[in-house]
Amino acid sequence: MNLDFSPEDNAFRQEVRTFIAENYPKALREKQERGETLGKEDHLSWHRILAKKGWAVPSWPVELGGTGWTPTQKYIWSEEQARADTIGVLPFGVSMLAPVLYTFGTEEQKQRFLPGIREGLVWWCQGYSEPGSGSDLASLKTRAERVTGDDGKEYYIVNGQKTWT
Repeated sequence: MNLDFSPEDNAFRQEVRTFIAENYPKALREKQERGETLGKEDHLSWHRILAKKGWAVPSWPVELGGTGWTPTQKYIWSEEQARADTIGVLPFGVSMLAPVLYTFGTEEQKQRFLPGIREGLVWWCQGYSEPGSGSDLASLKTRAERVTGDDGKEYYIVNGQKTWT
């Protein structure tokens, strides 16, 4: 097994390194160095820079704005982000919601929501709870039961209670 990077991978590493050095916001770096808490706009500022470059959603399908990078390139990207101590793109929209949406959503939903997520223009969050559970997802009792309606279509009946979503 050859564990060396190819010349193409090394060139990609240099491209990533140069891009981060030239584009990571100075103000954001200074906040990090002072140990300040980073807010929504801090995260979105880097996300929008990555989106402009086409690198905000590297794991998405290419036809939806993904990079088409190889697994090695994705590894290099992650490694270089860590080396440069950049903040990551927040996962809620990019890594949690979008894959479900582009896999199971309607074309209308994809067209409506995915561009905003990709470009860092829409902020998503996710919350789970129900009475007596708090954030303990293992204790959730709400369940969905698949049923066939009188019209022959399949539906889900959801039984349970949520305190916030």
